[in-house]
Amino acid sequence: MITRTRLAAGACALLAALTAGIAFPATAHAGEPTGEDAPQVDLVLDVSGSMRTRDIDGGTRMAAAKQAFNEVLDATPKEVQLGIRTLGADYPGDDRKTGCKDTAQLYPVGPLDRTEAKTAVATLSPTGWTPIGPALLKAADDFAGGDGSKRIVLISDGEDTCAPLDPCEVAREIAAKGIGLTIDTLGLVPNAKMRQQLSCIAEATGGTYTSVEHTDELTDKVNQLVDRAADPVVTPVATEGADACAKAPTLKSGLYTDREEFGQQRWYRVDVEPGKELRASVSVGADRAVNPSYGVLLRAVTVHGREIVRGEAAGNGRTDVLSTGLRYPKAESDDDDAVAEAVCLQVTNSFSVASGVKTTPGLPLELTVDVVDGPGDSDDVAAFGLGRGWWLLGVLVLVGFVAGLLWGWLSRWRLAVWRTN
Repeated sequence: MITRTRLAAGACALLAALTAGIAFPATAHAGEPTGEDAPQVDLVLDVSGSMRTRDIDGGTRMAAAKQAFNEVLDATPKEVQLGIRTLGADYPGDDRKTGCKDTAQLYPVGPLDRTEAKTAVATLSPTGWTPIGPALLKAADDFAGGDGSKRIVLISDGEDTCAPLDPCEVAREIAAKGIGLTIDTLGLVPNAKMRQQLSCIAEATGGTYTSVEHTDELTDKVNQLVDRAADPVVTPVATEGADACAKAPTLKSGLYTDREEFGQQRWYRVDVEPGKELRASVSVGADRAVNPSYGVLLRAVTVHGREIVRGEAAGNGRTDVLSTGLRYPKAESDDDDAVAEAVCLQVTNSFSVASGVKTTPGLPLELTVDVVDGPGDSDDVAAFGLGRGWWLLGVLVLVGFVAGLLWGWLSRWRLAVWRTN
């Protein structure tokens, strides 16, 4: 029995190694780095009085933020220059004018000294107002020059308390400066007004909004955003999909943005030459309040309407962005004069809104198109990701079959000898 267990475990391990070793590598041609300067990230943390509330994993919101910051500081890549700015951390009084100036640079954007940054975070205590607009204005000036990526990650548990300075308008002004600064926002509690405001801030600069309710979610998301700053900076190209394949714009490999009305179909075309593989993905963001239960569908069809392959995803109201993707390998051709096949990409969403919520402009859509060298044989991709490893899998099955026969024969022989004796 032990021998059989070990054989089974060994076969599973070999199969797992085989599958991992021959998986197709993912390549991207969607963008290039804007330069060799170090990427810069400014973490902007709300330290207002409401951060004392105990509703995150049994502790205060501030405790969750501190724990997340410590883990993020440990995991920050060496090439990323990181800084920390606070809002509402110093003024405990009731004077609104003074409270709306309460923002300070806790740790300057630059090479990271993890011990010093952690010590600075440990001193924070929930104190005052929530001047998001003024903090964003100051944070935009925290960055050094250069053409490396620049990203603000704003973490707050409530909307701005310093109107009429609208933080959404502040974000639009920052975007209009053309400095390539992206603002991502994270909301610590589910709140409709805060969601609307933080979503607007993120959308204005091409960033993302995420609602988090647990410490590990906050840690994972901030880590993801800091890591993203070190990725090559890609500038999406604005495009406009059509309502039918015949009218669709022809796209090449790259990253594209568009707007899609609720329940609308958008069509795009991609030329795929023989021996190439089309890889496409789409993300549709809910930048306003939507009803729960929604989906996104991405289809690749021929110009005659025959479906080739599809990708789909469904949501239940817990995510703000829904993504799906597909792959289509075009077989090699023996005809030297073979032409590229026009593949139509159809994007459909099933988002819906309650009465009173604006439906225009449409939902933000991001489409990635990549046409790469296909596998050596057209049937490789359909081989459950194993590609040319099918012959190895066949050998593995044959060896297992022979081993099973030998084991059975030996067992019967030993039993016969035992009965004879």
